[in-house]
Amino acid sequence: MTAAVEALKCLKRPCQIRLTTDSQYLRKGITEWLKGWKKNGWKTASKQPVKNADLWQALDQEVARHQVEWCWVKGHSGHVENEIADTLANRGVDEFGRREA
Repeated sequence: MTAAVEALKCLKRPCQIRLTTDSQYLRKGITEWLKGWKKNGWKTASKQPVKNADLWQALDQEVARHQVEWCWVKGHSGHVENEIADTLANRGVDEFGRREA
């Protein structure tokens, strides 16, 4: 989610974009569940607080500026760009861990 928020923040003007993710949680959250969460005061259908509400709110704010088509690809399935993103994310985690040590 953070990557999606930060990517959208980089866009300086309203754009029409395709955002591809391997996360069903992200895609369904933004396309299916968000409207209900907002309507229910950031509570789930089971009346529990929405996890990562701060990130969902930031994502909602960024998405509102753009026309976003949300696409899903299966992770680790050979989708070239998804494999690159996964490699970069893991590299970032590794580098962060070394800085914290």
